Amino acid sequence: MRPSLDVFTLLVAIAAASLTMALALFATLTRRREGLGLWAVGLVLHTVAYVLLALRGQVSDWASVWLANILLSASLALVLAAIARFHARALPWLGMGVPVLVSALGFALWLHDVRLRVVLAGVVLAVQMGMAIRALWHPDRPPALRGAVLLTLAQGLQAALLLVRAVAVLLLGAPEGAAIQPGGMQAAVFLLVFVVVVLSSLGFILMAKDRADALNHYQATHDALTGVANRRALIATLERDLACAVRQRRPYALLLIDVDHFKAFNDAHGHLAGDAVLRHIAQLLATRVRAQDLVGRYGGEELLVLLPGTDSDGALALARTLRRQVEQTPCEWQGRPLTVTASIGVYAGCPRVGQGWEALIGAADGALYRAKAGGRNRVDVQQDVPAT
Repeated sequence: MRPSLDVFTLLVAIAAASLTMALALFATLTRRREGLGLWAVGLVLHTVAYVLLALRGQVSDWASVWLANILLSASLALVLAAIARFHARALPWLGMGVPVLVSALGFALWLHDVRLRVVLAGVVLAVQMGMAIRALWHPDRPPALRGAVLLTLAQGLQAALLLVRAVAVLLLGAPEGAAIQPGGMQAAVFLLVFVVVVLSSLGFILMAKDRADALNHYQATHDALTGVANRRALIATLERDLACAVRQRRPYALLLIDVDHFKAFNDAHGHLAGDAVLRHIAQLLATRVRAQDLVGRYGGEELLVLLPGTDSDGALALARTLRRQVEQTPCEWQGRPLTVTASIGVYAGCPRVGQGWEALIGAADGALYRAKAGGRNRVDVQQDVPAT
């Protein structure tokens, strides 16, 4: 005779796993509202529900059946809410509330009918899990997939098994006390619940972690004011591009762009207007370059555009186009257009072995100085070999 799984032990294990994961989530909460708090509260409700299920026969059916199943449905409603919060959507109150209400009415009506209770629980909980999976992937897919896939597999597998159990009980019937009978389908369902609690929670934590990692990487490589690459990202990219250009003997160009009379502009209109102008010009540049190019803020009011594989003619033509675009596209500030101009220094040439990124930026800076000395709103170019 094969030993059977003890359902009571499984129920206690599920409650312990839910509470442990809830405490872990509470410990990882941050000020960013990723839905972790809602998920943790859902796990607390899940814990209480399985404690009540484990007390079947020792407390009234209204507690161990009716209230326990309402709490299970409510815990999944909070899973749906957590996913909505993760995606920064409004909470789906209708999708959250209706299944809980159906559970409350259905289990009150069929409190002493095991067969209909199992069918009702299987259908309602499976539908809630399906709603959670759909909310996770639609209308927008998660930004990071590994946690979302883990969560989807766990919830989907449990929903499928709940439906199979509901169909089996509907067709074959269920003996009295089926919810706590050892072995068979009930033990398989509860064993899977234990696994799902852990995997689903880990999946949601991974989703939050991946988003936090992506945000940290973005903040480390982008300028907070303009949204384009920061100085560190520019230099790192320039070093990599320079090594590639030397190795492949390909041309390389960069544009150093400086807003004309920026200090006087700030004095006249205020620093917030100056910030708006920098954002405006940065975004204007970013929309005019190729996918392989990089726009960044080098420092102060200076912006840098990296142009791999670009010769002097191409760099000079782009610089002239960008200068005209800046001049002809005013920045809207507090309902009025602010016209600014920019001077551009261009480096274009074939980098040599041993030539560092400082030399390229120094060459562009020298060209920028000549452009500003020549009257501003101009373009000047510095080449390491004369143009033919």
